Amino acid sequence: MFTGTVQQFMHGDLYISLGRAEAILPLKQQIRRERYHQGNTVRAVIVDVRKETKGPQVVLSRTDPNFLVKLFDLEVPEIYDGVVEIKGVARKAGERSKIAVTSSDPRIDAVGACVGIKGSRVQGIVKELNNERIDIIQYSDDISTYLARALSPAIVQRVDIDRINGKLTAIVEDEQLSLAIGKNGINAELASNLTGLSVDIVSHSRSEERRVGKECRSRRWQES
Repeated sequence: MFTGTVQQFMHGDLYISLGRAEAILPLKQQIRRERYHQGNTVRAVIVDVRKETKGPQVVLSRTDPNFLVKLFDLEVPEIYDGVVEIKGVARKAGERSKIAVTSSDPRIDAVGACVGIKGSRVQGIVKELNNERIDIIQYSDDISTYLARALSPAIVQRVDIDRINGKLTAIVEDEQLSLAIGKNGINAELASNLTGLSVDIVSHSRSEERRVGKECRSRRWQES
C-alpha cells in the first residue's frame, strides 16, 4: 500500500508523487466515478514496474483485488496479527466485492472482526472504495458450504456436485434466483471467482423438471 499526491493528469491517467519516486495510476486502474484534483492524496498498490528510457515506471492500481486485501490489513488488527486470515477475494471494482475469511482462534469471529462494531471497520473500507459493496463470508473447506456462503445474500437450498464432469449446481427457491444471480450476473460471477469453481444456479422448480425428465429417460431406457 502506498500513499501519494496527485501531480498531473494526462489522457485520464494520474501521475502520483510518492516522495522520492513518481508513479502512474492508469485510467483502467482507477475506480469508476472517482474524481481527482491536483494535490489530492491517493492510496493504491503497486502492480507493475515498467522499464522506460527515463528509468523505472511504477504502475499503481486501486482496482486490483490486492488493494482490498491491504485495506483490510490496515483496518482489522486481527488480520495484521495473523489471527484472522483472508482465504479468498473476488472483486469487480467500484461495484461489488466478496472476501472469505477464517480465524485460527475459535473465540474470534472472523466475519465480525472484519465488520467491526456497528460496521465501523468495513464502512471505512467501503468509503475508501467509493461505496463499493463488500460481502464478507466465513470460509469453509467444504465445497458445498463455501459455495452456498459465497452466493449470499441469496439462500441456497442445496449444492449438487457432479464430480465426474467437475460441475456444481446451486439450487435456490424460485424467488431467490434473481438475487443469487445478481444484477447483470455479478453475484454469480463473484461467487464463481471467489471459490474458483464453475457454478450453475438453478431454481427449485427447474431442478425438479430436470429430475423428473431424467427419471423418465431412465425409465424408458430400462423398458427398452
